[in-house]
Amino acid sequence: MIAEDYLLVRAGIEALVATEEGVEVVGVCSGYDGLLACVDKHRPDVVITDIRMPPTLTDEGIRAATMLRETHPDVAVLVLSQFLDPSYLLALIAQGSSRRGYLLKERIAAPGELISAVRTVASGGSFIDSVVVDSLVSAKARNEGGALRQLTPRERETLAEVAAGRSNSAIAARFKVSERAVEKYINSIFLKLGLRGDRDTNRRVKAVLLFLDSDSSSR
Repeated sequence: MIAEDYLLVRAGIEALVATEEGVEVVGVCSGYDGLLACVDKHRPDVVITDIRMPPTLTDEGIRAATMLRETHPDVAVLVLSQFLDPSYLLALIAQGSSRRGYLLKERIAAPGELISAVRTVASGGSFIDSVVVDSLVSAKARNEGGALRQLTPRERETLAEVAAGRSNSAIAARFKVSERAVEKYINSIFLKLGLRGDRDTNRRVKAVLLFLDSDSSSR
């Protein structure tokens, strides 16, 4: 199901999704109330929603994701956004990051990116755009005395992949290294950041984003 108030954007997303084998668009809407009604009617596996829609054009996509966590916990939500503000990310996963995703609109046209995000959240995982995470990591790393300054370039890249919800094997494939090497990167990251490692990807995503949104100097 697609929720987007701009007709051309909505049509573009629908066209991209409709070309993927095994994926069907069961409904479209243009606002918060319509989104909730459409979910009640069609019971989709995944909702792709803009972050800002009528009636207030503020955070309707986030609020809808929060509401659906209570009313339709099996429905996955992928939020599309133009914003790098970590507060949106934290609000999205405040009640858990499983079946939740956050993708920049500018990345929708990247080959396979939208469908990859849809399939990830549909399967119960979490998807956080690696471009968003990398931007936050880089900003934190530039702060004098920030803990992220301790990370090597490869560790920073790995952190972005971890926060995007990718498994160790998926990260190893992207970097063309062994899974053992990835495990070492991750262990080193959490040691340097003072964060406890966890095998559960969703909890790791939340820990990383919470760290990025906090004042590292207070840790």
